[in-house]
Amino acid sequence: MRALTNRVTRTAALVGAVAAGLLLTACGADDTAPPASASPSATAAAPGSAASQAPAPGPFNDADVMFAQMMIPHHEQALEMAELADGRAEDAGVKKLVAAIERAQDPEIRTMRAWLEGWDRPESADHGSGHGSGHESGREDGHGSGHGMAGMMSAQDMKDLAAARGEAFDRAFAELMIAHHEGAVAMARDEQRNGVNPTARKLADDVVRTQSAEVAELRRILGRL
Repeated sequence: MRALTNRVTRTAALVGAVAAGLLLTACGADDTAPPASASPSATAAAPGSAASQAPAPGPFNDADVMFAQMMIPHHEQALEMAELADGRAEDAGVKKLVAAIERAQDPEIRTMRAWLEGWDRPESADHGSGHGSGHESGREDGHGSGHGMAGMMSAQDMKDLAAARGEAFDRAFAELMIAHHEGAVAMARDEQRNGVNPTARKLADDVVRTQSAEVAELRRILGRL
């Protein structure tokens, strides 16, 4: 009986020792394990992070820079013309196009400003005499007619448009915006031919497509006014 008791006591002591060893091993593993943030997958740049999202990724050249620098003030003037429609436009088709211009061109301005900032280029550049005014058409700025700021309205054009009301405004707006859009399309085609940045070229494609369609619609409006 005493022998049986001794065996039970030795077995219990052995089990206790094994359990204590396992507990110490587990504690040691917790103390030495690296934090989750140190794992390779966690420290790698995640897709969609700021580091992997440049405004216009890829190479760019002078044509891409000029496209943004020229198209920003061009869009800004289109928005000025659209603002004049408030309280002056009468035709439903003109009002619809005004809304489309505002909806598309304001975000595009912000997009192109982000490109230039990402490329470390100024928003405006001296492309020749008269560029700073932004409201001269057909000027000689070293790029020739149809380049540079083609289609921009003069200060007098804008004044005359602001003075018109009703059908007179609708007709003047359509005529002036056709010329303005055609200038933008010419600038976008230059970017398609000479630019290299994929994002800038994509916007040029969008300008050609949307503004060409709007020119066609403006011509239809003129035909029924």
